[in-house]
Amino acid sequence: MPVIEELIRTEEDGTISFGNYELGAKSKLQDFEHHGDLYKVKTFYEITKLERNGMFVYESVPGTAVEHFMVSDDGVEFLVEGNKDAQLTVQLAEDTEYEVFVEGEAAGSVRTNMSGKLSASVELNEGTPVSVKINRK
Repeated sequence: MPVIEELIRTEEDGTISFGNYELGAKSKLQDFEHHGDLYKVKTFYEITKLERNGMFVYESVPGTAVEHFMVSDDGVEFLVEGNKDAQLTVQLAEDTEYEVFVEGEAAGSVRTNMSGKLSASVELNEGTPVSVKINRK
């Protein structure tokens, strides 16, 4: 899975892809329209962050490349790649229990905090995308 050279794009299946962990300097793109929403992405080797309509959606430390990012009422799923293990934070429903799956394997159950943020660690190797699926229990 290559990094996203254009920083954010719409895929043929209607999902979005974003992020470039190879950049040495922080880059951002804002006002990217997708399904009536405006997205803003900031990305480089230290962090990747995505906002929708000015609200937090996704963050990784260090930076990552994310493909086929799809949010539903029941959770979120995507492919993520990076050159180092990453801490991922996603925005979901507040104070709700979710099951985290990495590469199809259950990685544990996590409850979001009062602001709806859920954090998970993912082991990454450059050139190998990892599937992440987070479902409401």
